[in-house]
Amino acid sequence: MELDFTSAAFWLAVGQIILIDIVLSGDNAVVIALACRNLAVDQRKKGIFWGVAGAVSLRVVLTTCAALVMNLPWLKFAGGLLLLWIAVKLMLPEDEEGEDIEASAHLWGAVKTIVVADFVMSLDNVIAVAGAAHGSLVLLLFGLAVSIPLIVWSSQLILRWMERYPVIVLFGAALLGYVSGQMIFTDPSVLGLLPPLPAWSGKLAGAVGAVLVVAVGRWLEQHILEKQDVTIV
Repeated sequence: MELDFTSAAFWLAVGQIILIDIVLSGDNAVVIALACRNLAVDQRKKGIFWGVAGAVSLRVVLTTCAALVMNLPWLKFAGGLLLLWIAVKLMLPEDEEGEDIEASAHLWGAVKTIVVADFVMSLDNVIAVAGAAHGSLVLLLFGLAVSIPLIVWSSQLILRWMERYPVIVLFGAALLGYVSGQMIFTDPSVLGLLPPLPAWSGKLAGAVGAVLVVAVGRWLEQHILEKQDVTIV
């Protein structure tokens, strides 16, 4: 993607990165709270600050590396398939969070827990944001720079919004499906197998990915809920 700060395409991509970060980073607030719950009151702010700083720094490095290698043959295809599953999984009922998050009574123990947990949880975010950046390192860093403060300072509010308005999660899953569809379709190896196609084909592939995610996610969600009802009875 050419960098044009006045173009609608540039700001649309920035918006996608911000929304992806918001939707996929909601659980980070839970991890932070659980990791710091045993700290003394005067150390909690320090634990949260250094934990978030370390986790964010690690995520920026990982996402930058992912964006730089995204044009390797079949990598976008594989990443797009993985992102499709991540998008569907986002719509499914979740198990109880935090059972394996170890609280620490020491500041740096809590910081380590936050960084390690975020590293384990950040694969979906890294792939999705790298795909939305379309190989542009400047766009990637700009989008992350805008979204990170929003996530850090508004994480609890975002969690409440997502619980109160489930449509946010649905819209986020559809966006991930759209990004994954475009990733799969624009992989250099995939394009090499196809005849010349019109410019709007990439958007059509994204729309197909969004519809597929919502349809499969809704079906699986209903199936899981019905199974849970049967188990309870």
